[in-house]
Amino acid sequence: MSTTIPVIVRVLASSVSVAGKAGKIVRDVMSKGELGIVEKGKDDYQTEADRSAQRCIIESLSAQYPKVNIIGEEDNPDTEGDISSEWLAVDADKEILSIECPSFLKSVKEEDIVIWVDPLDGTSEYTQGALMLKRDPWERWKMYLTHPLISIKWYLSLLQSDFGFLEHVTVLIGISVNEKPVAGVIHQPYFKTLIDGEKKLGRTIWGLQEVGVGGFTAAPPPDSLVITTTRSHSNPIVEKALQVMNASQILRVGGAGYKVLQLLEGVASIYVFASPGCKKWDTCAPEAVLNAAGGKLTDILGNYYKYGASEGKPNKTGVLAAVNGELHNYALTRIPQELKDKLASNK
Repeated sequence: MSTTIPVIVRVLASSVSVAGKAGKIVRDVMSKGELGIVEKGKDDYQTEADRSAQRCIIESLSAQYPKVNIIGEEDNPDTEGDISSEWLAVDADKEILSIECPSFLKSVKEEDIVIWVDPLDGTSEYTQGALMLKRDPWERWKMYLTHPLISIKWYLSLLQSDFGFLEHVTVLIGISVNEKPVAGVIHQPYFKTLIDGEKKLGRTIWGLQEVGVGGFTAAPPPDSLVITTTRSHSNPIVEKALQVMNASQILRVGGAGYKVLQLLEGVASIYVFASPGCKKWDTCAPEAVLNAAGGKLTDILGNYYKYGASEGKPNKTGVLAAVNGELHNYALTRIPQELKDKLASNK
């Protein structure tokens, strides 16, 4: 890869390549049927796919950009032994390498870059998807009995689903400079496409500030106000923030990456999450891609998050995103001050 190409462009091109490799690992782990679920904390789970995909991303990018600071969701992935060569991504996306780098990013050095990695955003949806891929009813029931993430309510609802929730799963790689997200990658391992008459799984969407987005065509927002929000982490404050929007429809889906994709694809207008549940690795890549498409992501108070290496990992004051500044301002003005004050007390 030519070193005459600005490093920020090279890092983004490499991130697109490695995201696809991580997505294949996510699919391979599920196909083997042994998810290796461990509990990191209360209602916080990790699978073998999380661990392996993160190792793939960090080791691939670290080998190419040793001075870049990379922060992953999984604090202690298994790093014993040599990583399989099949897991290492050493190539880069040629389309991205050919783009013109924004002037303000041309002088960025490796040590100026912080990368935030969520190797598997939507772990709940991923594990539920694994359950439903057990086609034999008895096998599904046995898996449910030993599954820490699935209640009987979820089990019964999943039996009636079309398995579409696997598309909620994403691999997120966010690239920040001077504490601001300037580029990002959102990969969907289970997105279904038809190429030359053959069904394919997976797509990768990327964004770069002042350049735009690639991997798909952005769509305008729906005619009516549609809100997207959390599928599994609601509470009275979250519900109150949704009620005041006067939306025609509320979509409850998994994963911050997937919610932002709904904004970009014209499925929803605004993303509201009035809770401290998200982390920096959940929002860095989605914010960068959304910004590149003309959208806006802040906390519920209207403040931007900082993505420097020394910043705290939790997004303590929620998430508010929209496809454009006008819709973002509408949502911001609708949030009652008492809810803003309650979230602000989390700082």
